[in-house]
Amino acid sequence: MLLDADDSQLVLVDYQSRLMPSIFESSLVMANAIKLARMAQLLEVPVWGTAENPDKLGPNVPEIQAAIADAGGRTLDKMFFSAVADGLLELLRPPVRQQPVRGNARSLPKHLQKPVEPEQGRSTIVIAGCEAHVCLMQTALDLLEEDFEVWVVTDACSSRTERNRDAAFDRLAGNGAELVTTEMVAFEWLRTAEHEAFKDVLGLIK
Repeated sequence: MLLDADDSQLVLVDYQSRLMPSIFESSLVMANAIKLARMAQLLEVPVWGTAENPDKLGPNVPEIQAAIADAGGRTLDKMFFSAVADGLLELLRPPVRQQPVRGNARSLPKHLQKPVEPEQGRSTIVIAGCEAHVCLMQTALDLLEEDFEVWVVTDACSSRTERNRDAAFDRLAGNGAELVTTEMVAFEWLRTAEHEAFKDVLGLIK
């Protein structure tokens, strides 16, 4: 099973100014998060951010804010550790719009009318963030409960300690999340070297 850019959304969790200095390998983690957002922008994958209690932890670092904004995304301020409990679903699942009825279907008796199917949303969530064992993990587990496919980008996630980060990955994998890396996401979203964005994406990860 491979990632499909057309069915993906990217969620970047809590890369906040007062938190990141304490995060293990924070520079690498932030660099990979920015790459993910830039790749998503090139491949027209929706991008969302979250910020936990920003009055205390500060906003997301400027580079992350810019990458989300450049991709046309927005950032959800939250107080719950899981962003799902604080409104993330409303971003990931926009209000259902019914497709217009075609032809003279409305003139037919109701029992002969073809049911109108709602537009389908994107059901694959590529997610990364901090801290891996708290807000990232709780958000990802709640998304799995909501029947999303969840792909955790391990080299764009971290915690204050390696032990907590790795425990989060073990628990996420045990509950059905796919663990991937930034480059895995890049090449699966692209699928082919003939993709029109191939050179631009390659320039981000090389």
